[in-house]
Amino acid sequence: MTCRASRWALKLLGRRGVFLLILGIGKTCWGVSFLVDPPEPTGLQLLTSMCGLRQWSWLWITAGLVTIASAFLRIGRDRIGFIAALIPPTVWAVAYLAAVIVGDYSRGLWVAIWYLTSHVGVIMWAATVPEYSVPPARPARRGKGA
Repeated sequence: MTCRASRWALKLLGRRGVFLLILGIGKTCWGVSFLVDPPEPTGLQLLTSMCGLRQWSWLWITAGLVTIASAFLRIGRDRIGFIAALIPPTVWAVAYLAAVIVGDYSRGLWVAIWYLTSHVGVIMWAATVPEYSVPPARPARRGKGA
């Protein structure tokens, strides 16, 4: 029963949808963690000068929920999910880079690079992956009888 349900879900979502679903769940959980027990805002002074991390958590939560909902959309219409998924890590990377430039958080450069590669880069790559890739056709071989 479980295998049949998982095959049905995979068929419904497809490769891109599964990626968006996993990404959306992760972003939502990350946002909830900021809401429930906000960490020290080291390196995020640019953000916390506007409002607290509890308010910024809603950026992650909203982006995560939009990403989850987009997992169930057709290819082409799921673009909003990829865009929503890009916003929070991009904002965090900019905040950490600003902290490096100002001199508040020297480690912020490495954190920003991490966000830009493992989050932004992976999302941008996944957005270009086709749902189904078909290998190129090979010409048929002639049989010995011909």
